[in-house]
Amino acid sequence: MTIIRITLVVTTILALFSSSFAQPTNSATKKTLVYKMEIVREIDPAAWRIVKSGLNEAVTLKADLILIRMNTYGGLVNVADSIRTKILNCKIPIWVFIDNQAASAGALISIACDRIYMRQGASIGAATVVDQTGAAMPDKYQSFMRSMMRATAESHGKDTLFNGKDSIFKWRRDPLIAEAMVDPRTIIPGLIDSTKVLTFTTQEAIKYGYCEGEAESVSEVLSLGKISNYEIREQHISALEKAIGFLLNPLVQGILIMLIFAGIYFELQTPGIGFPLVLALSAAVVYFAPLYMEGLAENWELSLFFIGLILIAVEVFAIPGFGVIGIAGITFTFLGLTLSMIDNEIFRQEGPIPTILIVQPVLIVALSMFLSLIMAITLSQKLFTDKRSPLYRLALHTSLKGEDGFVGIDLNQKNMIGKNGITLTMLRPAGKVTINEEIFDAISTDGVIDKDQPVFVKKDEAGQLYVSKV
Repeated sequence: MTIIRITLVVTTILALFSSSFAQPTNSATKKTLVYKMEIVREIDPAAWRIVKSGLNEAVTLKADLILIRMNTYGGLVNVADSIRTKILNCKIPIWVFIDNQAASAGALISIACDRIYMRQGASIGAATVVDQTGAAMPDKYQSFMRSMMRATAESHGKDTLFNGKDSIFKWRRDPLIAEAMVDPRTIIPGLIDSTKVLTFTTQEAIKYGYCEGEAESVSEVLSLGKISNYEIREQHISALEKAIGFLLNPLVQGILIMLIFAGIYFELQTPGIGFPLVLALSAAVVYFAPLYMEGLAENWELSLFFIGLILIAVEVFAIPGFGVIGIAGITFTFLGLTLSMIDNEIFRQEGPIPTILIVQPVLIVALSMFLSLIMAITLSQKLFTDKRSPLYRLALHTSLKGEDGFVGIDLNQKNMIGKNGITLTMLRPAGKVTINEEIFDAISTDGVIDKDQPVFVKKDEAGQLYVSKV
């Protein structure tokens, strides 16, 4: 037993001795892989696409850290919500470097990140929801933004502080401060009164726990984060991605919708199939293609749109007047365009759907349809009535006047009253009859009359023969 013990002791000493001279392990020399991406634009669908693509690429590369360089004055709340949700659900730590501004939607995204670093002179805050003119939106929109800001701040948890025997819990990012960036009614004694929306400078953000440090560059940010041995991989945006991002801009989408309906309108005003229809179909392809590639538009939404167009065509060309089929066609077309803008994932999530995610696409499509109709009517009056227009010859400008001997009915029908004929088709109650080897449109006064049945012409009214069974 003594020999065994001596052997174990010697072996242990040799192992410790050899380990002290061993080479550093791979983990000690491994570089920290930092994936760097930028949000230096308006927060719009294109920004959401870029961020989503970047975060997915960082996961594929197994990056150790994601660093976002930000400079934005804000943008769409629904897009910012999608980005902040993606950031909160990401397993890789995400830091943000505010290079200049993180206003409005940019503030929400920044607060979602694990750490915030700011350049001297930068600012974060002013997250009140506003419309296109800069006026504050109704309180239901502000309420949605307030709750998102609070929830995002709360997602970073609390720090535990010890005061003697008792533990004190303090939010790492105070939710009330996040709410004050939205609502001017929020009061924080010593920080903000009830008349201003909160915006932090760099030093103020550091003081109140909304910034981990001041930095002038990405390398300084990593140095403050105690990362010295690192490799940076930058996100590269291809020409295709830029084109898709451009087409997902709400303004561009509105223009494409206007082209679709204007093309359809002009096609209905001209004989045959021509340039307006080609324009409408091309605009539809350009509108739906990026939405389909992004997974927003699904097959059933495309089907709704094209079924709507078919129903409109049936109503115009096959059925007199405008009724249920035409209304259904317009409704299907509207739904196809609108729903293709909305991420269907929101319908699968639990809880209420944020109103703004539905309202914005509805407003874009409705306003674009209305403007396209107004513009199409205005342009058609100029293009088809102006003799200098290349489309002038496509319109009929000759009037058939009654004083010139032109009438809109067959005068020979008056001579058919009191005569017998044979039904050429079944009358249900309308159809065709032959009288003296001539074919006339007729309406049965006795309900349905089968084909090849003798009939008697009772009257001619408003250019229409009325017949009954013999």
